[in-house]
Amino acid sequence: MGPAQIKGKNVDIKLWTRPEEVEPVALEQLRNISALPWVFHHVAAMPDVHFGKGATVGSVIAMRDAVAPAAVGVDIGCGMGALRTNLTAADLPDDLKRIRSDLERAIPVGFAAHDTPLKGFAGLPLWDEFASLTPKVKGLFTRARCQLGTLGGGNHFIELCLDTDGGVWLMLHSGSRNIGKELAEIHIATAKKLAHNRDLPDRELAVFLAGTPEMKAYRHDLFWAQRYARANREAMFHLAEGVLRRHFPQLEIQEAIYCHHNYVSEEIHFGEEVLVTRKGAIRAGKGELGIIPGSMGTRSYIVRGLGNPEAFESASHGAGRRMSRGEAKRRFTTKDLAAQTAGVECRKDGGVLDEIPSAYKPIERVMEDQRDLVEIVAELRQVLCVKG
Repeated sequence: MGPAQIKGKNVDIKLWTRPEEVEPVALEQLRNISALPWVFHHVAAMPDVHFGKGATVGSVIAMRDAVAPAAVGVDIGCGMGALRTNLTAADLPDDLKRIRSDLERAIPVGFAAHDTPLKGFAGLPLWDEFASLTPKVKGLFTRARCQLGTLGGGNHFIELCLDTDGGVWLMLHSGSRNIGKELAEIHIATAKKLAHNRDLPDRELAVFLAGTPEMKAYRHDLFWAQRYARANREAMFHLAEGVLRRHFPQLEIQEAIYCHHNYVSEEIHFGEEVLVTRKGAIRAGKGELGIIPGSMGTRSYIVRGLGNPEAFESASHGAGRRMSRGEAKRRFTTKDLAAQTAGVECRKDGGVLDEIPSAYKPIERVMEDQRDLVEIVAELRQVLCVKG
């Protein structure tokens, strides 16, 4: 389907979903974004769009000479990685519990970290550059080093998946951990104090302007955090591959795909150089591979971008929540969770009840709504899921 178009305040909003299916608070957020004088051409909302802190999750915003840090979010560089292996379903044991426990031992989850920095990742340029970040994070150096190669919590995960041909994939979703969150919150607080942001419809949408020291500082820290998030995924894959090789000595990695979905990129759209923020959206340039995960116990997709200019060459980042974490915990039980994740080796306790598949939009519907944004390369089904 093509996008629905609704009237914004300064520019229009193009929605790859039905306007009546978007929460009123999310629509109001999108309208507030459209009122910013720096927004270029239109605001694009992906089919998994929903209310978020500051800016809407599932929004793609192009700005001239400005960027809103809340339109990136506090988990800078959050995104996906997927590795296609030479293993097949026939190689996997009937019971995957031991593999899951080995992965959970090797990769800290939740607020946990490694006791010491990971060998092989201690000499990254990231660490030499740390001293040039805002002085306010100076005391987080050791923590950032020990959190590299850790999963976090919430909707972050590590999965083993099977494609429709029976091939085994290793997939994960993670971000820039505490250091990315701290950097984001520091710069959002700075932006809110700037004089040009006083009369905005929502102070959470405060922006930095090109040519200012505040913009220079934010871009420097932002791009560092995006590289940290990518390195974090690479480090976890390194650890996960080590676990899998103990179980499957014949393991080989045949293809690797990575994509951010909370980030800023310098791009050209409609003939102009702009800064594009994707918050809960992936880049889907023509021919580019991306990853769109479903919820725990559903389907995920490897996709190829169609380069749709109306979406600023973007696509959704997943299924998107259709209810808050609190509502999910009130509405469902661990019995519901066990039923909805049947056949998947994963946690089925109250600690992950807010991640129950019913708390998310149906991924099949999301994919149908963006047929003009991506084509499906592979359909994956989870058989093992690690969550924090």
